[in-house]
Amino acid sequence: MFPRQQEISSKGLRRQKRDWVIPPVNVPENSRGPFPQMLVSIRSDQDRNISIRYSITGVGADQPPNEVFSIDPVAGKMFVTKPLDRERRSSYHLRAHAVNMNGERVESPIDLYIYVIDMNDNRPEFKNQVYNGSVDEGSKPGTFVMHLAAFDHDDNTTANGMVRYRILSQTPHSPIPNMFTINSETGDIVTVAAGLDREKVSQYSIIVQATDMEGNLNFGLSNTATAIISVTDINDNPPELTSRTFSGEVPENRINVAVANLTVIDRDQPRSPNWNAVYRIISGDPIGHFTIITDPHTNDGMVTVVKPVDFEQNRAFMLTVVVNNQAPLASGIQSSLQSTSGVTISVVDINEPPFFPTNPKSIRFEEGVPAGTSLTTFSASDPDRFMQQSIRYSKLADPAEWLSINTTNGQIVTTATLDRESIYVKNNIYEATFLAVDNGSPMASGTGTLQIYLIDVNDNAPSLLPRESQICERINRNAGINITAADSDTDPNVGPFVFELPTFPASIRRNWTVSRLNGDYARLSLRIQYLKPGVYEVPVIVSDSGNPPLSNRSIIKVKVCPCDENGDCTLVGAVAAAGLGTGAIIAILICIIILLILLCLFVVWMKRREKERQTKQLLIDPEDDVRDNILKYDEEGGGEEDQDYDLSQLQQPDSLEHIISKPLGVRRVDERPIIPESQYPIRPAVPHPGDIGDFINEGLRAADNDPTAPPYDSLLVFDYEGSGSTAGSVSSLNSSSTGDQDYDYLNDWGPRFKKLADMYGGGEDD
Repeated sequence: MFPRQQEISSKGLRRQKRDWVIPPVNVPENSRGPFPQMLVSIRSDQDRNISIRYSITGVGADQPPNEVFSIDPVAGKMFVTKPLDRERRSSYHLRAHAVNMNGERVESPIDLYIYVIDMNDNRPEFKNQVYNGSVDEGSKPGTFVMHLAAFDHDDNTTANGMVRYRILSQTPHSPIPNMFTINSETGDIVTVAAGLDREKVSQYSIIVQATDMEGNLNFGLSNTATAIISVTDINDNPPELTSRTFSGEVPENRINVAVANLTVIDRDQPRSPNWNAVYRIISGDPIGHFTIITDPHTNDGMVTVVKPVDFEQNRAFMLTVVVNNQAPLASGIQSSLQSTSGVTISVVDINEPPFFPTNPKSIRFEEGVPAGTSLTTFSASDPDRFMQQSIRYSKLADPAEWLSINTTNGQIVTTATLDRESIYVKNNIYEATFLAVDNGSPMASGTGTLQIYLIDVNDNAPSLLPRESQICERINRNAGINITAADSDTDPNVGPFVFELPTFPASIRRNWTVSRLNGDYARLSLRIQYLKPGVYEVPVIVSDSGNPPLSNRSIIKVKVCPCDENGDCTLVGAVAAAGLGTGAIIAILICIIILLILLCLFVVWMKRREKERQTKQLLIDPEDDVRDNILKYDEEGGGEEDQDYDLSQLQQPDSLEHIISKPLGVRRVDERPIIPESQYPIRPAVPHPGDIGDFINEGLRAADNDPTAPPYDSLLVFDYEGSGSTAGSVSSLNSSSTGDQDYDYLNDWGPRFKKLADMYGGGEDD
């Protein structure tokens, strides 16, 4: 019952009573009813005096999920209206309220706690139906393998949610049916016996059962899952060669060739480090001619040649080979005696090409050696000592065709004079290549290079440089031409050079002089104060320092010209020095000026034409504009010789058939033809100044194709004059001059009617 808040007497306030606490209400889940099912009764001790109304609030009453609980508002009995599910909601917190008929609270709210009692209505559930684990082969008993876990949605504080595990079956049963066990509470699977061997059984399948109610099979609910346990490989099987001896053969001078194939057996897991074979040659190949490559797919060992073998040195090799795995053997496992074998490699003799012992071979000779001179013997050797073969020689490359070789003994003889300055000689060395061929089967050949170092002799005279130059017409202390010489020879047959002027003709030494600057350069300058401008050919004799020295008479063309204050030839002076007179120079300059003027005029004309094209008016050209001009018609014909007219065109025809049958655009009549009129373009309501020309052109085309259009002695009327004009209307003008008329108002029409105003508005004096 609701407690009374406080009691009042004539003596004053009394002690307040303590509130009642309603103990929690326990409701079993999944109740079958009948519903509504009463849970508790609430009553206020004031219901004796006044009418009380009861209500509840909270989750399950007026908050989602709504209407799980209800209360009789008069009797105060609270009911549950449907089955409860603890897995969805395990408890509810409600508050009970008591109010009078006016809705005024008469009691403080009371807290109500409803707890849902768990029932065993959920089976244990595994997260996966299949679990995968692994264990090494040869593992000891008690080795951890894997962990399984099942979850029960029931209350795990009660037996309903306490899960226990057990193994139902094991497949296969080898070596025993119970190789594994499981911890009933934790779900850990461990080994219970020894004897796991991957080579015999590589995988086990175990059915595990999870049961709630602490594993009680009579009352508990169960579920199962499968555990797949893979037995992982360890290197407990050493590789074994399939034979004690292997053999093969290899041609000499061949590399990267497989000459023998070694096969091996390994019962460990294929293509794993415990299975992959590693071969080593432990004896019989001290130089390292061979290596063994493992085939990754078959695990075979391929004996391969990495350095060429020579039959003349080794006719056979006896190798000792040992094989291991990439991974070391497991603890306690010993290597097999079959891990070592012998390999015999036979070398096959083949015809090897001849070779030149010294290649390239270098010799030294002076250039200029005449044809027929024996230079050296360039012979080759045959490496096949056990074959009786002969060698023949031939020329393979001789760029200058200077040499020949004896086909049997390899003697080199010149066929032309050797020249160090030839284009085929590089850095004083001439190279030729020769071929040596034996008569084996098949024939083999080798090449050799002969390098001839040519010693220079003084066989080239020097030549003067430069060939052309210029100098001022008047002598200058610093003026002159620096000259040098070029010589195809080398030291000591080149500089220092000697430069001198010839004694003939005498004018050379009279006008010119040569002074030495250093061993390779000299200066050519004027001897006289002034020399007439022009082109002069000055001979100079140049001698080298060879033994004996060689000389050469060379010509240098010197242009003598007037110079400016800096000592440089002027343009006019240079032209004059080239042989042109003053008149020719002036004529050339005048022609250049005329061409420039014509070019400027042409450019100006083109720009003006372009400007006129851009400023052209829309309707008519300025020359055809009659608004500011008076047209004068003073042509009255040429007299009687001009009277040959077809007057029939001016007469009214009797019928219009011959006119109507004419093509459009050529009909001319004096009267309006009696046929339907053509449609003319309609003037825009709001004209734009830019469309005046388009409007008139469209009207002109329509009139040209209109058989009813003038002229036939009538007036053409254009009623579209644009957007307006500064001048007024001219409709009041009359072509007749009879009568008095005041034309002074024409002055008010603007500048376009100024001429008319001057003609007709001049007053009586006019």
